[in-house]
Amino acid sequence: MEYHGRYDIFNPAAIKTYPLSTRTNKVKFEDMLQPSDVSEMAFNLSEETVGMIETVARQIVSRRRENKPVVFFTGAHLIKNGLGPLLADLVSRGLVTLVAGNGATAIHDFELALTGETSEDVPDALGKGLFGMADEFAYINNALSIGNEQELGYGESLGKMLCDEDFRSRVFSLSAIADSPQDFLHPEISVLAACYKNNIPITIHVGIGTDVIDQHVSFDGCAKGGCSGRDFLIYTNQIAQLTAGGVVLNVGSAVTGPEVLLKAVSMAANAGKVPNNILTADFDLRPYSPDAMSDESFQGYYFRDQKSIVTRIPSAFTGRGFYIQGNQKQTIPLLYKKIIENL
Repeated sequence: MEYHGRYDIFNPAAIKTYPLSTRTNKVKFEDMLQPSDVSEMAFNLSEETVGMIETVARQIVSRRRENKPVVFFTGAHLIKNGLGPLLADLVSRGLVTLVAGNGATAIHDFELALTGETSEDVPDALGKGLFGMADEFAYINNALSIGNEQELGYGESLGKMLCDEDFRSRVFSLSAIADSPQDFLHPEISVLAACYKNNIPITIHVGIGTDVIDQHVSFDGCAKGGCSGRDFLIYTNQIAQLTAGGVVLNVGSAVTGPEVLLKAVSMAANAGKVPNNILTADFDLRPYSPDAMSDESFQGYYFRDQKSIVTRIPSAFTGRGFYIQGNQKQTIPLLYKKIIENL
């Protein structure tokens, strides 16, 4: 990016990168949980948690049969935890009408699709100045630059890179990285690809300086912001379709997911598209105290996911909110299993 202001800036051209194939990763292709694996899983969850998951699963199926929206916002750990194939299968079955995530959600999905591995060893890399410095992040930045030229969304641009040969060829030719992959090794486990193939929006909601792609000379803040800004409007348009009910899930996103939904429901209501009879569910590890949601002296008051997703938004729009506490390696596979059983 060019800068002509009064201050000194860091020159990213000084950055040294390395091939992704040389990086040590903690998550491998064989760690992915496939839909066929779920039936054999053992679940160690409380009866209350199981009951809530069963209710949410029934509501997802029944509301999709009524052609109502099911929005699934996820943080990056769902992908890192190997659960992406389950979400991709729900997308392929038409049980989710929009997927949303933060920048890291897309990055981990991209890495798994490209090489079958993700989740670098941050403590090992950080002190060496290597954290987030893989060559191939230029693919994401160049996909966003081209997507911004075409006035596309963020998720759409990355999905198109995975699925559209002409678009991918242009991205890869701009990157011109020696010895880097020239195709995606495992697109079948990618949520980005599943959404693009099935014409389901995947919206990516980002900040600047929040993602490893921002560290590279290929980074274009205008492209990143432009593409994500369009995604916010795609997301809000989906929320505006909740006037007759629907489901919104927030999985492991403590800030971005709740804040994006909070703004979107306000915009929809302001435009006369008031959400009504919605079911919201927040999946996370922390304890939940309903009494804390109105008491600023309690730390729980400041947990945006619990306050917005479980309490404020469903209360404002005649809905019902659930807080599903537990390890998502257990709760999300069980949710998937119960959804399939209800079909």
